[in-house]
Amino acid sequence: MNKKIVVVGSINLDLVAYVSRMPVEGETLMGRDFATYPGGKGANQAVGAACLGGDVMMVGCLGDDIFAKQLRRELDERRVDTRCVRNVSQPSGSAVIMVTPKGGNAIVVIPGANYSLRPENLDEHLEVFRDASIILSQLEIPIETVEYLGQLAADLGVPFLLDPAPAKALSPKILRNVTWLTPNESETRSILEYLGYPVHEDLLGDGAIAAAAQRLLATGVRNVILKLGGRGIYIAGADVPSTHIAPYRVNAVDTTAAGDAFNGGFAYALTHGRMSPIEAAQFASAVAAVSVTRVGAQPSMPKLSEVEELMGLSAELPDGSLRS
Repeated sequence: MNKKIVVVGSINLDLVAYVSRMPVEGETLMGRDFATYPGGKGANQAVGAACLGGDVMMVGCLGDDIFAKQLRRELDERRVDTRCVRNVSQPSGSAVIMVTPKGGNAIVVIPGANYSLRPENLDEHLEVFRDASIILSQLEIPIETVEYLGQLAADLGVPFLLDPAPAKALSPKILRNVTWLTPNESETRSILEYLGYPVHEDLLGDGAIAAAAQRLLATGVRNVILKLGGRGIYIAGADVPSTHIAPYRVNAVDTTAAGDAFNGGFAYALTHGRMSPIEAAQFASAVAAVSVTRVGAQPSMPKLSEVEELMGLSAELPDGSLRS
């Protein structure tokens, strides 16, 4: 029987405004549409893995407001186990998101109840962590909780997958317990700057990608996966040969939760799919590609059959027109 994928992180309500372009400071801009969706990087990754067929447990906090019941119900309906999600006397977490016609986004996160998840709360779920196949987390919960979780995972011998988002400085004390670190380019720059290796260009040039990965690995991180957007991903570390994986070419509508879709897909592929890290990364890239073709965070998470269809179509086209 498969062990659970355990996700420790945020649960938010996303308030999404669809705009023709991003407003500048001081500007009032008329929006094109508005919608609310269940979100939060933790919940998104949990739903992403569950939609593929993963056995997923969520550890987190909800508030005591009208959003809490809705957010828990959404997780339950997606077959995410919420027995380790507790309610606290605070507003539930939320995020204000602006999305442009080409799928670009800007996000403001209000942590709310998510910041009530303290290190001591994790001790209440030791059996859950001990029986996990992999533990996922992000940075929308207190940084000291993430640090404690990483040490806990190391002590229990459970792989720890950390999405360092939103971008924050991470100390070597956190990084040395990470099995899989999955930053995008801005998050990579943030971590490297804190470590004393500033990256000045807006994008990591082809020659800088491998060097950035090696700098991160030098902190004690076991493996890194650099998310490079339209340029795919770069994976390197102790458990995998250094490899660039090209992206799947799709018509992006909303990229809001693409990184979360990748992490949920990667965790599923490593554990339930029993794939090698390279195969898991290719699979996760397809999960992310399907997710950006529709709107919303959790509603965009694909089923296994949809991912397999995209990968099958790509394999059948000799000109590689679905991939770069």
